[in-house]
Amino acid sequence: MPHTFDASFDDVLRADLPPVRGRYQLNIPLKKLTWFAVGGPAEILFKPKDLDDLIFFLKENALRSAHGKETLPIFTLGAGSNIIVRDNGIKGVTLRLTGDFSEIQIRDNIVEVGSGCLDRTLALTCQSHGLGGLEFFIGIPGTIGGALAMNAGAYGSETKDRLLWAEAIAPDGTLHRLSPDDMEFRYRHCSIPKDWIFVKAAFYTTPTPPEEIQRTLHTILERRQETQPVKGRTGGSTFKNPIPQAAWELIDQAGCRGMMVGDAMMSEKHCNFMLNLGNASAKNLEDLGEKVRHDVLKNTGIDLVWEILRVGEF
Repeated sequence: MPHTFDASFDDVLRADLPPVRGRYQLNIPLKKLTWFAVGGPAEILFKPKDLDDLIFFLKENALRSAHGKETLPIFTLGAGSNIIVRDNGIKGVTLRLTGDFSEIQIRDNIVEVGSGCLDRTLALTCQSHGLGGLEFFIGIPGTIGGALAMNAGAYGSETKDRLLWAEAIAPDGTLHRLSPDDMEFRYRHCSIPKDWIFVKAAFYTTPTPPEEIQRTLHTILERRQETQPVKGRTGGSTFKNPIPQAAWELIDQAGCRGMMVGDAMMSEKHCNFMLNLGNASAKNLEDLGEKVRHDVLKNTGIDLVWEILRVGEF
């Protein structure tokens, strides 16, 4: 199928972009697409029509070097939940996988899901079909692609636990099917190169009465409501747990609960969560996180590692 322009022709020419069947948008504010509601614009926001469209774009981008042009940097933005986009935005192409990339297909007890699907949507879909084992996804605010990239987990389970395979596209446009062993999962870590783009995954489930799954989902959501500032502008856990210790305990011991920089604050309810109280900048949030890291290191000798992704230009 021939590729056509969905952005204006002049805009595509000016940005020197390959023709696609999806949609280009230029200089789109990302604060509207992130949970923290901070950050500058995406220089180019690209929503591919489908898998073939994305592969075409990546292959064309990879060929730029053969014509004496620099390849465009590409960043994949999921639900915008576990990320700080810096105040001057993201250069190059910000990729958003929607539409076909959010589909769920069920074959017996195997669930195939696009990387753009919300974790919550997968959990609820499995519940409606009486398929258990993926309930923990109800407590993770993100997409399946993000869950694969960081082996996201909650309430005693991780993404790797029920994964059969994942599909990802390399920067040259080649599609790869990966086993859990290929991905070398660890706590909040996947060894696949950061510039590969996850597009689909398959999970195995266990037939379970829907009402039993519903009780589990309710318990997780109730616990999350009680312990986390779920109604605030937050990005989930700020730092990884330095196992066997918990990051929030170290933050609390260092006296950082409720600490503020501008309108950015470490939550009183769960002090490993940062909040934008209304007018925080991305710099406020990042400076607050770095101050917490400094104080925890000084107090305990432990160097906390960011779990929230920080991207873009200062």
